[in-house]
Amino acid sequence: MEQQYEGYKDLANSLKSASALLNLERKSQLHQDIITICNHLVNPSFRIAVFGPFNHGKSTLLNAMLGNRTLPIDLIPTTGAAITVKYGSDLQTRIMLVDGTEIYGSGTEVLQEFAILDGNRQMRKDVVSVEIFCPHPFLETGVEFLDLPGTNDREEQDNLVREQLLSADLVIQLLDARKLMTLGERENLRDWLLDRGIKTVIFVANFINLLEPDEQKQVQNRLVFVAESFRAELPPGFSNLYRVDALPALRARLKGDVAAANSSGLVAFETALQNIAGILQPNRGSVRLPRVQAIASQIQLSLKAKIDHIAIEIKSFDDKQNTKIEIKQKAANLIYKGFAISVGELRDWLALPNLLTKYQAEAAVALAENNFKSWQTNTLKKDLIQLQLAAGKWLDQAYEFFHEERPQDLLIPFPSEPQVILPSKSSNTDDLSEPGSIAVGGGIGWLLGGPVGAAVVGSISYLLNKNIQKQDEQLAKESYHQEVAKLCITAIENYLSCFSVQGLSILTEYEHKAEKIICFELSQEPLEITNKRETLQQFQNSFNQLLQELEKVKILSNHQLYKEIPKSTNINRKYSPQPERVKTFLQKDPDIKQQHENSAKNTGTRVEFVSPPPPKASPSPRPEELEAKFRDWELNEEIARMKAEMRSPKGCRQTSPGSQTGKQQNTTQSNKTSNQAQIDKITHAYNILGLQANASQAEVKQAYRTLVKKWHPDLFVNQPQLLKQAQEKMHLVNEAYTILNEK
Repeated sequence: MEQQYEGYKDLANSLKSASALLNLERKSQLHQDIITICNHLVNPSFRIAVFGPFNHGKSTLLNAMLGNRTLPIDLIPTTGAAITVKYGSDLQTRIMLVDGTEIYGSGTEVLQEFAILDGNRQMRKDVVSVEIFCPHPFLETGVEFLDLPGTNDREEQDNLVREQLLSADLVIQLLDARKLMTLGERENLRDWLLDRGIKTVIFVANFINLLEPDEQKQVQNRLVFVAESFRAELPPGFSNLYRVDALPALRARLKGDVAAANSSGLVAFETALQNIAGILQPNRGSVRLPRVQAIASQIQLSLKAKIDHIAIEIKSFDDKQNTKIEIKQKAANLIYKGFAISVGELRDWLALPNLLTKYQAEAAVALAENNFKSWQTNTLKKDLIQLQLAAGKWLDQAYEFFHEERPQDLLIPFPSEPQVILPSKSSNTDDLSEPGSIAVGGGIGWLLGGPVGAAVVGSISYLLNKNIQKQDEQLAKESYHQEVAKLCITAIENYLSCFSVQGLSILTEYEHKAEKIICFELSQEPLEITNKRETLQQFQNSFNQLLQELEKVKILSNHQLYKEIPKSTNINRKYSPQPERVKTFLQKDPDIKQQHENSAKNTGTRVEFVSPPPPKASPSPRPEELEAKFRDWELNEEIARMKAEMRSPKGCRQTSPGSQTGKQQNTTQSNKTSNQAQIDKITHAYNILGLQANASQAEVKQAYRTLVKKWHPDLFVNQPQLLKQAQEKMHLVNEAYTILNEK
């Protein structure tokens, strides 16, 4: 039992923590209910409350059971506080005031000052609690009585009674047989008891002795109807309806008249009450937890509303941020890919074997013709500038998009113009019969001038396109113009080698600088959003804690635990595309991959992807199609597609019949049949109350009250036929009201 109450203590703490987190108003009904039920959860005593409208004889009944005039009695509403009667060896009273003052008094005379209504029928504002200690055997078993102010008198008293009812393990609802089950009593039965999980209720009819014998029989029949319509959760074999003539019972007890006490119904009621309490008392949790469930459900709904609201705000922010980041990532990867292709083309172009293959012959000829500077400007420099601009454009576009570090121009200088020192001429320099001389097509000559200079130019082409060591081994020595041609070829080779080494070095440094340009910083999350994440986590933790505590005491819930919120990782970090990222990105995006493949086909550019088989290597001209994509960002096809993705709702892709979504759709379809029955039931309930579907709770209650006033069985007591119809009608109305309250 101790372990069980320790669990109730944890549950109470969880309820209080949730209430504090929700920042409920102290005077709100939910806040008051939480405080009351939490205090009651850990109360070891079994509390019995006497409840009913004013002047129904509640205090008189309690005095009769206690055997003396312990509680104040008068013909006007007198009980001005919730009075708790506990066991004590001597009859005494303790009053707790708001300022913390405790007032003790022997007997109960002090109640006249603190526990009754004043001349204006108002309760005292400074009284927190009123307790009476009484030497009664029933109280000694751990039972305590709660005498509540009368209802239907003042709103302040009604609020106090409604609050205190949650702290009662057993409720005695006192009825006046002369005006049995008024509309107010029936409304209180619903709103204050049933709807709040309080179902351990016993009805006690007072004042039957004041009725004529024939009236008593009619009232008894109506009492049976009231008792049967209320499904009290009492131990098996016990009735929830008793008759006690309170004032005659009190008089009999004060006189010690046992026979009169028996005839008043007091003894039979006391016996049943003690037996019921004896059965329920050891398992008080089964009585109290349904009330906790009703309150916890309200708290969970309030927490969930807060959680959903904050989660929507955070998700909206995250979606926008993720969309921006995704667009930037795609743009960065595309730019990096284009830049890598352009730089790769320039690197291939700068490779010495490629330079020699493409330019050595014409450069040597230009050198031999004394036209090298013009050739360098019109041919070599022109090709270099085109390749430099192709690579530089990607960095310019990266700066336009990301506004990181401003790019510098890629400048690869040319080495000094090559110089050739002519060898001394031999005696047979005019001999033009050697191989190569026949290839001369003319020319302006060189320093040698004349036909010898033309022969040198011709020999350059011959030497670069023939293998002189194999073709002319028969020659003992080379001719003069071939010797000069070889000097020109060597000079150009040295020139291009120097140009290649220097260019590749500058290009490597340029690539490193590009890493600071083709990147973007993941902006730090605003403090407002960070605070919202922390608040959301607090609400979810409170919700989860409450749900777990409810499960410990076997209170089931339709809710699920919230998962821990992942912390934001986009703080003080930069995104820089890497080759692996670009490959993966292109592999996952078939549209972009196809565009690059098409570009590769049209330009001969080699494009590599992770997925096999890789395309065959081919010559690498400039990627003009890729460059065109980024000349105008606002009109760029790729960015437009990214922005379209940002605007379009997610989760709209079609799925195959065998997908998980398809399975869920099938499951949903199978659930429609069972759900339809519940929908029809609710619709029928609205029709009984004369309401449109989805009417508000206030409209439901108002319709119920209107129908009760119209069809209350008390209105048709002298009309048997109509009485039966009224009872049937009220049965349907009550059932409909119950359905709509539980939906």
